[in-house]
Amino acid sequence: MQEPTNTSLTTPKLSFESLKKLNEHGMEYWSARDLQPCLGYSQWRYFENAIKKAIESCKQSGNDPAHHFAGARKPIPGGKGSFQVVEDYHLSRFACYLIVQNGDPRKPEIAYAQKYFAIQTRRQEISDQMAADLERLETREQASLEFKL
Repeated sequence: MQEPTNTSLTTPKLSFESLKKLNEHGMEYWSARDLQPCLGYSQWRYFENAIKKAIESCKQSGNDPAHHFAGARKPIPGGKGSFQVVEDYHLSRFACYLIVQNGDPRKPEIAYAQKYFAIQTRRQEISDQMAADLERLETREQASLEFKL
């Protein structure tokens, strides 16, 4: 069964980076429950399907899902001031990427997030290339100076 697409949202309400949290060890993570509405999923059961596909993708790529999809519990407000504890995941950046890649591409929010990750990947590739080029240049300059001596 497919969840109806929420067409009133064309971009996430909150940016991906604004949802980032740090654990007690200083490691970044995202709450799946916080990410869910930003990716256009109004119901957890539909979002959980994308999470399960992402977990399988993580396994098949040779990564340990336990390192990227940590089970968690989250209290949410209930009726009359009470709280209900619901299932959640603490997600690594890689887990978020896999969820976006395994999400419903008809959702504008998923398409937007896929674009975000594609741009971030390209930025990282360019940064890595620039760092490698700089290192080569510094090595050449050092070799040139040593050769002159």
